[in-house]
Amino acid sequence: MTKVSQHEANNRHITSDDYVSCTVAFIDCKKPGSHLKENYSIIGPGVTSSDEQVVNLPEPHGFNIGAAAMPNGITNNLHIHFTAEVFVVQKGEWTFRWGSNGENEVVGRAGDIVSVPTWVFRGFTNTGPDDGWLFTVLGGDNTGGVIFHPEIIREAADYGLYISSDNTLIDASRGDTVPDESGRIPPMPDAEMADLRTVSRDEMMSRVVTEGARDFRPAFIDAHLPGGGAQIAPVIGFGLTQNRNHSTPITNPHGFSIEWLRMEAGQKVSPFTLDDKMVVIARSGKLRLLLNDGADVTIDLEARDTYSIPAGVVRSIETLGDETAEALVVVAGDHRKRPAFAAEVISAARDAGHALDAGGYVAKAALLPDYKRAG
Repeated sequence: MTKVSQHEANNRHITSDDYVSCTVAFIDCKKPGSHLKENYSIIGPGVTSSDEQVVNLPEPHGFNIGAAAMPNGITNNLHIHFTAEVFVVQKGEWTFRWGSNGENEVVGRAGDIVSVPTWVFRGFTNTGPDDGWLFTVLGGDNTGGVIFHPEIIREAADYGLYISSDNTLIDASRGDTVPDESGRIPPMPDAEMADLRTVSRDEMMSRVVTEGARDFRPAFIDAHLPGGGAQIAPVIGFGLTQNRNHSTPITNPHGFSIEWLRMEAGQKVSPFTLDDKMVVIARSGKLRLLLNDGADVTIDLEARDTYSIPAGVVRSIETLGDETAEALVVVAGDHRKRPAFAAEVISAARDAGHALDAGGYVAKAALLPDYKRAG
C-alpha cells in the first residue's frame, strides 16, 4: 500500500489556474484562423512540437491529458495521430472534421465525448458563440508526434515554419536553422493519402457518446450503505464499475478507460485502492479526495481541476456543498480495473445483503454459493 504526504498530494493537483497555454505548439500556429489556438499539456510527457510547451505533471501515466482553448471561429487543422485521441467537450460547441480533406463533420457540445480512430486526418473548429474548452486524452506515453495535412505543411513554409524529422517545430523567423529536406517531415504523397482508411459516418457516430446518451447506474459495492450510491457512466474501455449491467459504448483498445462519475450532494465513494494510476478531471460541482488509510490527506477539486492519484494509494471521494458533482475518470490500461474496497466496507455491504461475485460484480449475497475450491 502506497502512502502520500500532503505535500506530495498537493503537487499532483493541477487547478484550472495552473494550466499554461502555448500558442506555438504546432506547425499551423501562424495560419490565419488558427493563430489564436491555445494548446495545453497537463499530464504525461506531452503532445506538442514546441520546446516552449509547459507540462504541468510530466510523469508518465500510459496516456496524456491535454486541452485546447479557442475563440469562436478558430480551427485546429487536419492532422493524424498514431495513438488514440479522445475529445471531451467541457465548454462550447465544436465541429469535428475527419477524412482526407475533412469532408465529414459531427458537432460536439458540453458533456459530449468523441474518439477518433488512428491514422485518420482530423481537425476541429470552435463553432460556438464564445470561447470554448476541450480536454483531450491521447494514448501512450510516447504518442509518436503528428502528421499534418499536406496543404498545412506547404502553407506553413510561407510563414517560415517547418517540422523536423524528430517532430520539432522549426521557426525560421526566430533564427532557427532550417534542416534540408531530408531532415524535415515532407507533405504526405498523394498515393499515401489515397491509401488512408475511410471512416464512415456510422462508424464515427458509434464513437461519439453524447451527454444525453450516458448510462448512469450505481457503480460500487457500497451503493446500499449510508452515503453510498455514486453512479458511473462508462464511455471507453473497461473501467471501475462493479455494476454487471453496465455496457461500455466504445470498446476498441485505447490504452486507457474513461468513465463519468456522478455524485449527488452528501454522497461518497468508500475507501478503495487501485493497482493503476487514476486521473480525475472535475466537470461540475465540488469534490473532496481523501487519501491514505486514515484519510489524513485531502484535496478539494473544483470544475476543470485535474488530479492524478498514484497506484496503490487508498482513496475515497466525497461531494462538497449542495450541488451534484460530475467528474471524468481516466485509468491506464485496456484491462478490466479492479477497485479493492476496504475490508470494513465489504463487511458492511454483506451485512446489508450485498457482496461481490467471482467476476467482481455486485450481487445479492444470499444468491452466492459458499464456493471454496482452489483453482
